[in-house]
Amino acid sequence: MPLDMWWFTGAACVVLAAAAVLLRAGTPGPDATIAPGPQSVALLRGGRRAAVTVALVALQQRGVVTSGRRGTVRIDGWAAAVRDPLQLAVHTSLRRPAGIQVLLTVPRVQRALDGLRDQCAAQGLLRPRRRWHAARALLVAVPVTVLAGLMVTTGSPAATAAAAAPVAGAVALWFVPRQTPAARHLLASLREAHPLPGRPLRGSASVPRVQMSVALHGDRALLLHLPHFARDGGLLARGSRETGFMADGTSPGRGGAPSCGGGPG
Repeated sequence: MPLDMWWFTGAACVVLAAAAVLLRAGTPGPDATIAPGPQSVALLRGGRRAAVTVALVALQQRGVVTSGRRGTVRIDGWAAAVRDPLQLAVHTSLRRPAGIQVLLTVPRVQRALDGLRDQCAAQGLLRPRRRWHAARALLVAVPVTVLAGLMVTTGSPAATAAAAAPVAGAVALWFVPRQTPAARHLLASLREAHPLPGRPLRGSASVPRVQMSVALHGDRALLLHLPHFARDGGLLARGSRETGFMADGTSPGRGGAPSCGGGPG
């Protein structure tokens, strides 16, 4: 292997090691004294869309939003008693009927979701945002470094094979989830403690249980507890279409956009 290629391969390995350290370090241990709420649980399970879905469920249970036309949600009352940042952001973004995909583009909702993610990171359930993005940038730099070395040096089959090792390591680390092991353990324990019930939960005492059920079980819980609101409001992750208006009152597109799934995002 040419000497110059050793330098590029070594540099790629150093960058890979730095990314691995960032992914492993700087994550606080989980705080057992703080019980994550349904929106945090939904964020951990299904990403941003799932968290907004639970916020809409909470607002519907308060009687301040209801389903609108063609897969949208609209305001149905004043949210004077609402203090949760994400719920407030969602409610104030519904000046005109909108679907979940539109709500996810509203800056105030995005800021509330970022705050919820930072809260989960502070509780040791997500890897800290700055370290996460820095690690991802370093992982991208690994194949770039190797490619630059192959372009400016005399590559050989042996050199290419050796340089592939850090690239393979970067690909493997790319699929490390932002969730921490503590978050996966928390979700597993919550699913065990809150299985999907066999019949809808009713009554004021069941309000937090319905939200946690939706946070943990997604569409199945929506169809069980709030079937009409879920279908008419476009809350289901599959088989629904939504329309609505952007924050400036313009339509996001004729006929709406397909609702996307609630995967991590």
